[in-house]
Amino acid sequence: MFSSLSIRNFRVYWLGMLVSLIGTWIQQVAQSWLVFELTSSAFLLGVVGFLNSIPVLILCLFGGVLADRLNKRNILIATQIAFMVLAFILATLTQLKIITPFQIMAVAILNGVVMAFDAPARQSIVVELVGKKHLFNAIALNSVAFNSSRIIGPALAGILVATIGMSGCFYINGISFLAVIIALFSVRIVKTQNKFSHSNTFQDLKDGLIFIKSNRLILALISMVAVVSLFGVAHVILMPIFANDVLNVGIKGLGVLMSSAGLGALIGALILARLGDFKYKGRLLLFSAMVFSVSLIIFSLSKTYLLSIIALILIGLSSVTAVALVNTLLQVKVEDRFRGRVMSVFMLTFAGMMPFGNLIAGSLAQAAGVSFALLFGGITCAVFFTAINIIYPEIKDIS
Repeated sequence: MFSSLSIRNFRVYWLGMLVSLIGTWIQQVAQSWLVFELTSSAFLLGVVGFLNSIPVLILCLFGGVLADRLNKRNILIATQIAFMVLAFILATLTQLKIITPFQIMAVAILNGVVMAFDAPARQSIVVELVGKKHLFNAIALNSVAFNSSRIIGPALAGILVATIGMSGCFYINGISFLAVIIALFSVRIVKTQNKFSHSNTFQDLKDGLIFIKSNRLILALISMVAVVSLFGVAHVILMPIFANDVLNVGIKGLGVLMSSAGLGALIGALILARLGDFKYKGRLLLFSAMVFSVSLIIFSLSKTYLLSIIALILIGLSSVTAVALVNTLLQVKVEDRFRGRVMSVFMLTFAGMMPFGNLIAGSLAQAAGVSFALLFGGITCAVFFTAINIIYPEIKDIS
C-alpha cells in the first residue's frame, strides 16, 4: 500500500505536501465562510471560485510547456513561495479588518495564475520522483495526502475559525507552505535533456495538442474529467449555503460535511494504493463515475444531516477513484516528452473548467435554490457517463 514511500525523494516530497495541503484546506473553508459572512450571496461564492480557476483555463497550457522545458522542482519552489506570500497578504488584510470582497477576488485571481504553472509541474514530477514502476502507487498516495488533508483541514478550520479567527487560519496556511518548500529543496532529481523542445513556445504547445487530438483514448478520458469539473464539483463551493440554509448546521457542521467527502476520498485512495497495478481499470473507472453521479443526486435531495454525510462519503470515494485512474492512465500511456503538456490539459479540464461550473451552480442556486443546482449537476453527469460508455466501449477494456 505504501511502497512508493520507500523512495526517499518521494517520501520527503509527500510529507511536505501533506502539511501544505492541510493548510490550504483550512484556508479554503475559512475563506468560503468569510465571503458568505461579508456578502450572504451564493452567487458571489461562485464568482470567487470562478476567479480562482479562470487563470488556469487561460495559462495552464503554457504551464505544461514550461514543465516540459524546465526543471520541475525549481518551478514548484517558485510557485509555493508565491502561494505563501498570497496567504500572508490575505491574512494581514483580514487581521486589520480592511478585507473586502474585491480584495478576496483579487487574491483568488493571483492564486489561479500561480496554480496554472504549479499544477502541470506538480502532476508530471511524480514519475521523476518514483519511476514508472511505482507510478500508480505514488499517484494513489498523492490522493491519500490530498484527501487526508480534506478531512483534517476542514475539521481544524471549524475549530480554528472559532478560536483564532479567519486571519489566523490564513496565517497557518502561509506557514504550512514552508514544509513543502523545504522538502523540494532537499530532493534530488536527475535533470533530463529536453531535446524535443523548439525555440518557439507556441510550436511546442501545438505539438502537444496534436498528440492529444490523435489519441482517441486520451480524448475520452479528458472529456470525463471535463464534465465532472463543469457539473460535478460545484457542491464544494456551495457547501456553506447547503450547511446553513438546508441543514442548518453552521460552520462546525460545514467542517464535518467537507471532512466527510474527504473521508470517502481517503478510503478510495487507500483502496487504489492497495490494489496496485490491477486489471480492469476501465471498468472500475466507469463504475466509479456512475456511483459519483448517483451519490450527488442523493446529496442534492437530502434534507437530513446523516444522509448528507453518507452521500458525501460516497461522492468522495467515487470521485477520487475516477480521477486517480484517469491521472494514472494518462501518465502511463503518454510519451515522456509530452507528459507536462498532457497533464496541463488534464489540469485545464479538471481545474480550468471549474470556474464555469462554479458560475453555473452559483447562478442556479441563486435563482432556484442550492438543492436544484446540485441535482442538475448530478443528472447531467449521469447522462454523460451513460453516453460515453456507449460511444467509447474500449474504455471498459483498459487494464
